[in-house]
Amino acid sequence: MKKLFYLLLSAMLLLPACEASAQKKFHIIGFYNLENLFDTYHDEGKNDYEYLPDGANEWTEVKYAQKLQNMAKVIAAMRKDNGVWHTVLGVSEIENRHVLEDLVVEPAIEAANYQIVHYDGPDRRGVDVALLYDPRKFTVIESESIPYTFAGSAVEFSLSKEEQERFRTRDILMVHGLIDGEHFAIYVAHLPSRIGGKGQDLRARGGEIMYNHAREMMEKYPGIKCIFMGDMNDNPFDDSMAVYMHGRKTMEEMTTEDFYNPFWSMLEAGYSSLYYRGEGNIYDDILVSDSLVHGPKGTFLIQPIVRGKFYGRVFSKPFMTNQSGQYKGTPFRTFSNGAFVGGFSDHYPTYIVIKK
Repeated sequence: MKKLFYLLLSAMLLLPACEASAQKKFHIIGFYNLENLFDTYHDEGKNDYEYLPDGANEWTEVKYAQKLQNMAKVIAAMRKDNGVWHTVLGVSEIENRHVLEDLVVEPAIEAANYQIVHYDGPDRRGVDVALLYDPRKFTVIESESIPYTFAGSAVEFSLSKEEQERFRTRDILMVHGLIDGEHFAIYVAHLPSRIGGKGQDLRARGGEIMYNHAREMMEKYPGIKCIFMGDMNDNPFDDSMAVYMHGRKTMEEMTTEDFYNPFWSMLEAGYSSLYYRGEGNIYDDILVSDSLVHGPKGTFLIQPIVRGKFYGRVFSKPFMTNQSGQYKGTPFRTFSNGAFVGGFSDHYPTYIVIKK
């Protein structure tokens, strides 16, 4: 009888630990624009001259080292808040694989053991997108660098055929993998910028490319969870996301062919991931397919994480934010008015949480 009592007592003492362990079975899926993470060497064929020691930005090894430390500090801060490392973290504005290899071994984040999926793209400045992932949680099956092309598009373009042939921008990265046995297709994008008057039609085409590819993946792998993430250079209500990515503001208005954009309602509530021409915007979006919203019970679904109301988070801390001066309350960036100020990025990272 005494032996049975001790067995029951031991089981009761272990129960909270088991419940705590079960509650940890969630995954952080995020995106971060690293704002011009360049090394100090010239990449042949790329216009990276301003990020050389003798370039306009006087980009030295000391500045590069500080930039790496700053990026790692933000990623580590997100881990501290969440209690876990990101399962996958999409990144943009990185020059090459080398800068990511330097980043993932930074002391602040090396315990994450992040692995890298990256392809060299055609952007003339040399900036690419990539995916960092925790191999203990995410198993890569295949990946693809999807070229930005104009062929077969339903978008009406302002560029002439000759201008289209000369146009270069970032490819879109697709990584297909498994999280706890479930198929995911994760798309990382950095759609054409607004600088120089680039039209919304170019970003609409990027959204169209992602959406069409995702539909193909859904047909090939029924029930697959598809996630779009990136610096879209548009707000959630713009055509690139609301029309061509089939983004929806609420779960209730979705069909099985739509994507839910949790940052739409957050933007309307006053959240911002960056400031453009003095106005707050959320260009750093994460959209999820219907299978992550209305999927079967017991499978991964997106979770509310901010006040139990919002299904996304714009991550900001005081050290990442200007505390005074003209740009008070905006992201503390690397350069300001052409001068190196040692900040972090002109974008805040964003993320979602999924859980079974």
